[in-house]
Amino acid sequence: MKKRVITLLSLFMIASLLTAACGGGGSAGPTVIKIATQSPLSGGQSAIGVDIKNGAELALEQLKKPLEDMGFKVELAPYDDQANPDTGVANAKNIVADPAVLCVVGHYNSGVQIPSSEVYHASNLANVSPANTNPKVTDRGYLEVSRIVGRDDVQGVVAAQFAASKGMKSAYVIHDKTAYGQGIAEFFKREAEKGGMQVLGFEGTEEKANFDAILAPMLSANPDVVFFGGIYDQASVLFKQAREKGYMGMLLSDDGYDSPEAINIGGPSLLEGGGLYYTTVAGPAKLYPGTAKFQQDFKAKYGADPKPFAAQGYDAMALCLKGIENAAKEAGNKLPAREAVAKAIRALKDFPGITGTINFNAKGDLVTAKYFVIQVVSADPAMWNDNKIDQTLDIAPPE
Repeated sequence: MKKRVITLLSLFMIASLLTAACGGGGSAGPTVIKIATQSPLSGGQSAIGVDIKNGAELALEQLKKPLEDMGFKVELAPYDDQANPDTGVANAKNIVADPAVLCVVGHYNSGVQIPSSEVYHASNLANVSPANTNPKVTDRGYLEVSRIVGRDDVQGVVAAQFAASKGMKSAYVIHDKTAYGQGIAEFFKREAEKGGMQVLGFEGTEEKANFDAILAPMLSANPDVVFFGGIYDQASVLFKQAREKGYMGMLLSDDGYDSPEAINIGGPSLLEGGGLYYTTVAGPAKLYPGTAKFQQDFKAKYGADPKPFAAQGYDAMALCLKGIENAAKEAGNKLPAREAVAKAIRALKDFPGITGTINFNAKGDLVTAKYFVIQVVSADPAMWNDNKIDQTLDIAPPE
């Protein structure tokens, strides 16, 4: 009998240990909550994509305590979307399949975010965008999708009006054929023509190395300004080759150009002639009064100043955490449903982000968003955050 009692006791202890190891049972450990990020962590756009992830990671580390005090364990789940729509969608399917994921910070490219967010929408999973500017991101009216930057149908207008204010009478417009690049190029073209500027060409290209076929007609047209809609890794190669072939007019791009890698790729010739400018919905973190501590903490942790959209990555994560916290409280300090998190994020009022006070309209756009026009003044990539701020604008989204 004694031997049987010892055997049963041993079995009970083994079962308890196995239960704890597997995470089951009420005393096995805290419930895990995951917040995913999606951005390009590899490839030509990784300089910005990694810092979006890093900004989100820093926010999670600094702001997770309220959820931990409620008994949850909060983890980051980073995904590399490679700036590729198919990869983003495949990742999104894996993300929604994990019930622990209650929010997504992402993406960098609108062409990746739009199809990926269809997957989030189908699973009621909140997606806070730190960088996506195509109107379709929010115009679909999805409760799950909110963004903390402006829109291309405003940014493109800002770029065209800026060019006109500098005396540009003609433009040649080139884009990268993506939802983002082509979209903002079309808004630039429309506003330029509306203001009386002559648009001498409108071309799309996926070329990344040899732009002779694009440059020949552009140089022949000799526009006052060349506008490129797309990302810095493509734009700077095009701009460099244009300068090498003698183009001395203004070079102008969008927030996809906002990376120190842009001048590292293009070199000092980009600053010649009519100069190099870009519009952005973000800009250096130092443009926002609330980011002083963030800049210090980011550099201490990652060994470099934050690149554009890192601060937005921080705020996007902060919104996710606060939405989850509020939804969990509403559920009696229990794990909330995904839809409840999405509703809680959208319901936040006067949220104190480091990039400013955040309020969403019914679509998920900021009630008022910031837009900047920046002139690149140094060929040193380390001086990117010290470029000249030509304009700072606060503009409400189109209704």
